[in-house]
Amino acid sequence: MKKSFLVFIAIMATVLATNAQATKVYDETIDPMRQIDKAVAEAQASNRYVICQVGGNWCPWCLRLADFVQKDSVINATIEQNFVYIHVNYPRKGAAKELMSRLNNAGRFGYPALVVMDEKGNVIHIQDSSFLEEGKGYNKEKVLRFLKGWTPAAVCPKE
Repeated sequence: MKKSFLVFIAIMATVLATNAQATKVYDETIDPMRQIDKAVAEAQASNRYVICQVGGNWCPWCLRLADFVQKDSVINATIEQNFVYIHVNYPRKGAAKELMSRLNNAGRFGYPALVVMDEKGNVIHIQDSSFLEEGKGYNKEKVLRFLKGWTPAAVCPKE
């Protein structure tokens, strides 16, 4: 009985460790300012905008939103067509003053904060993600309304 219990514990520990690694969507090793610069350049080259999902692997709601966006094909397609979507790590320790200055203090709304930037890197909107939540997840219609309202075609319609 003891041996089977230890095997069970070992298996559960492995599963939990694998799941914890799989849920990390924020790269804590990259310079967020360079990450944003690269996304802006890509957006400019492809006639799209940038959405910075600001947060961290320490934030359950950030991970839920990343999972939600990845798994919903309609939302994912809307993002692919209109945005360069990046996960910008907000370090809980250390200075992030320059980052928050560039993102117009997006963290004042809590995390994840969704920062929409135009193709020149100007912040044009900060979305408080709590308005997109429903229960312990996100509401598809609200997320789509937000996304469609901030596409390049919606913000700067061509006549």
